Amino acid sequence: MPQVPHYAMPFTIPDARTDHITRKMFDLPYATISPTQKLDIYWPAEGNGPFPVIMSIHGGAFMGGDKRDIQLMPMLEATKRGYAVVSINYRMSGEATFPALVQDVKAAIRWVRAQAKPYLFDPERIATWGGSAGGYLSLMAGVSAGVLELEDLALGNASQPCHVQAVVDWFGPTDFLLMDAQLAESGMAPNAEQAHSGPDSPESLLLGQKITEVPDLVRIANPETYIHPGLPPFFIQHGDHDDTVPHQQSVNMAAKLTAVLGPEKVKLELLAGAAHGGPAFETPQNIQKVLDFLDQALRV
Repeated sequence: MPQVPHYAMPFTIPDARTDHITRKMFDLPYATISPTQKLDIYWPAEGNGPFPVIMSIHGGAFMGGDKRDIQLMPMLEATKRGYAVVSINYRMSGEATFPALVQDVKAAIRWVRAQAKPYLFDPERIATWGGSAGGYLSLMAGVSAGVLELEDLALGNASQPCHVQAVVDWFGPTDFLLMDAQLAESGMAPNAEQAHSGPDSPESLLLGQKITEVPDLVRIANPETYIHPGLPPFFIQHGDHDDTVPHQQSVNMAAKLTAVLGPEKVKLELLAGAAHGGPAFETPQNIQKVLDFLDQALRV
């Protein structure tokens, strides 16, 4: 995951290296409202499945990033373990406000289930994995299946469910209204131009209004709002020196999940010295740890 300033968007992130993936397809539409509603598929080198699926969700402050950029690299390691990786684009804040991006992720999950047979997917073993804004969307997919205000069945495959069987969240935000105060608690208070509560912050642009003026909408956009019994296992990692998304966001989310689901279904790790993404998340050892979690959660 590239380390970028909170307000460095839009910026160009290099493409992922995918030459080593021999079986892949690009730019398949999962809905038709927007040209951004497309996905790429990467399969293991051998076998005819059905393969468990990792939905790779890119980050980029809700306003940038792409399904084919280098944020995809850790997820592609899963093809070596027999996973299919489905990397998705979605409507970002410059095109549509919340909840459009959440609805897009769910539409992509429904598409995967609807197309499971021809594309060799296992519809009963689907996980989400993303960082930053992608981590947020991974959480939302995990907690809010069936929440009508966060669904748009008109996007397609309305008969298919959109729940997932495992969630990996790397340093995703949750409660937007607490972010500035939590950064200040950690000695990393943002200046006025970079405050999450500002009118042009990524979070305010996502919601279409300054977040301090729409607390009810912030609550609707908070994954914590939808925690309930029966959710899938969660693996949350966050750098304890993250000066963009405070690590307390993940600490609080994990605590609330644990209170409802029990400790056996929630794993939180704070990576010492790590910032907002960076090498600590992408070491072979850490990627193996994530894949071990997914193997167990999906019974691979």
